[in-house]
Amino acid sequence: MTATTAAPAPTWMSMARSRFVVEIREFVRSREQMVFIFAFPMMLLLLFGSVFGDQVISGDVTFAQYFLPGMIASGILNTGFQSLAMSIAIDRDEDILKRVYATPLPATAFFAAKIAQVIAVTVVQLAILIAIGVVLYDAQLPDGAEGWWIFTWVFLLGTAASTTLGIAMSSLLRNAKAGSAVVTPIVLILQFTSGVFLVYTQIPVFLQHFAAVFPLKWLAQGMRSVFLPESFEAAEASGSWQHPATAIVLALWVIVGLVLAVRTFRWTRHDDN
Repeated sequence: MTATTAAPAPTWMSMARSRFVVEIREFVRSREQMVFIFAFPMMLLLLFGSVFGDQVISGDVTFAQYFLPGMIASGILNTGFQSLAMSIAIDRDEDILKRVYATPLPATAFFAAKIAQVIAVTVVQLAILIAIGVVLYDAQLPDGAEGWWIFTWVFLLGTAASTTLGIAMSSLLRNAKAGSAVVTPIVLILQFTSGVFLVYTQIPVFLQHFAAVFPLKWLAQGMRSVFLPESFEAAEASGSWQHPATAIVLALWVIVGLVLAVRTFRWTRHDDN
């Protein structure tokens, strides 16, 4: 008789990779998510660029050029916070999370796959927005290695803060139906007060102070420092890009989101005993 060789046990990496493939397939099959993540920001950029694009904000910076960094920052928040919170809430309502929890898949591998899916989708989304901004509105790409480095750390810290807060928010939603009603107003308020839809310095000062508490304002400001000319720095509310403050605030929100996610996440529905 020929001895049979047992198949090697799957590694953490292989399980995370397999789950990542599942997450990507589910995203591609969801037309609503595809439209929200890709088509909606593109339409907003084209709409605002067409209506207000030629208006000069400061120096030679037009509104279309100013709007692009805000949409990039908003795209990071939308994918990592809004879309992730709602998709996890749906998975919980449909008992998908309960079934995943009952499998040998480690929780860390599951969340690693979720975060990898968010990063992959966000990269594609930002590439599309940047291409539109450069081709149609003469937006400038990051200047040299330093510019790309700033873009990278702002992107990574912003994505980390958005995803951890999205995971935490998913457990605060009583059910998936409440997701849109709860999460969408939060995102809209932050967009209107953080320099995404409106020029930040034209927002009332008390709303500027309100926005400065949350990560989107710093994300948008960090992206402006990358995509707008250096001369625009003086037009910022503080007269500076505030890179150290941006890194500190985003890092603090990563910690807050991580603590909340660990303490509040649940695999089962709220009405389960």
